[in-house]
Amino acid sequence: MNQNTKDFICSFCYKTRDEVKKLIQGPDKGIFICDECIVLSFNIIQEEESEINDHYVYTPQAIYDHLDDHVIGQEEAKKVLAVAVYNHYKRINHIATDIELDKSNVLLLGPSGSGKTLLASTIAKILDVPFAIADATTVTEAGYVGDDVENLVTKLLSAADYDIERAEKGIIYVDEIDKKSRKSESANITRDVSGEGVQQALLKMIEGAEVRIPPGGGRKHPQSEIVEINTKDILFILGGAFIDLEKHIKKRLNKTKSIGFGAIIDDIHDDTNYLNFVEPDDLVEYGLIPELVGRIPIRIGLNELTHDQLVKVLIEPKNSIIKQFQRLFEMDNVKLEFTDKAYEEIVKLCIDTKVGARGLRSVIESTLLDVQFNLPNYEKKGIEKVVINEDTITKQQEPFLVYGKKQQKK
Repeated sequence: MNQNTKDFICSFCYKTRDEVKKLIQGPDKGIFICDECIVLSFNIIQEEESEINDHYVYTPQAIYDHLDDHVIGQEEAKKVLAVAVYNHYKRINHIATDIELDKSNVLLLGPSGSGKTLLASTIAKILDVPFAIADATTVTEAGYVGDDVENLVTKLLSAADYDIERAEKGIIYVDEIDKKSRKSESANITRDVSGEGVQQALLKMIEGAEVRIPPGGGRKHPQSEIVEINTKDILFILGGAFIDLEKHIKKRLNKTKSIGFGAIIDDIHDDTNYLNFVEPDDLVEYGLIPELVGRIPIRIGLNELTHDQLVKVLIEPKNSIIKQFQRLFEMDNVKLEFTDKAYEEIVKLCIDTKVGARGLRSVIESTLLDVQFNLPNYEKKGIEKVVINEDTITKQQEPFLVYGKKQQKK
């Protein structure tokens, strides 16, 4: 180029070459753009995409597919939950008209380790919304020792990086809600009166209320800073094992059959998940207050995971437990392998203790404790691979160590 570089100017801001760090020439002679305009343009595009994403609603199929990548089994539950979440966020983006759309809060019923918490947390990750989780057994009425119900919103605000607008579109998952409705684990279905206060406080929040909370958590006092969070668009997902509720539902269905509606349940077999037939009255008899039951229109029964499904939980999801440990070992340049029989034994232990998928990590952590303790030294010793077989699981034998070609095991 014969032209003096001082004559080169940005075609957008008209700054000269000497006034900017970089000046990039376009395909046509005399057309330039500076580094400052590139950054400005990029930021504008990012802001516009952010605005679009804030109003984007995943389709039920897209939500289901994402869940399917992370959650094994529970096909019907994933489908029902996908539709419920789709309708909820479509409702949020709905322009107000003469028809008011009610919120579709969800109740997940199923045994421990069936995937209730995983479903709720995965939904939040898919939608990129703030997510807070709490155990109902630690939640109390305001003024009592424990976590106030309002602290659930405080946790959600923290998960939203204290962005109130984001928090007001988040998801709160309350696990073990059934423990706030019964006095004991006995077979008798009896109301726990002491838990009704928590249910009432939770009801107000689920219905939609202005909750005044200290942003940093803790108890409110006159000198503390207070922020207001509106809960009308927060999706509440409640979960619980509801032990013995299946027996109550089965008894009700059998009674219905005996008075002339046999065709309704002729197809119900012993392996049926009776939680799928739960009715509001069943939950009220169990101990949930009618008002709370009325505010949870979506009720999903989860099946206990089978042996084969638990094996798949170990290895198939994108973020499976086995893949996580393999990545940790890779960081020390060591491969980790499990034999098929090792998988079988891990699952058997979880089934025998009736902890479902929740116990898989505990078994693996216990099995690999000594290995992980010595793992940083394995590369120096020439160990390239650790193989876990069934004897490692059942007899606590040391895993098989594979040495590299340069240094064989002595």
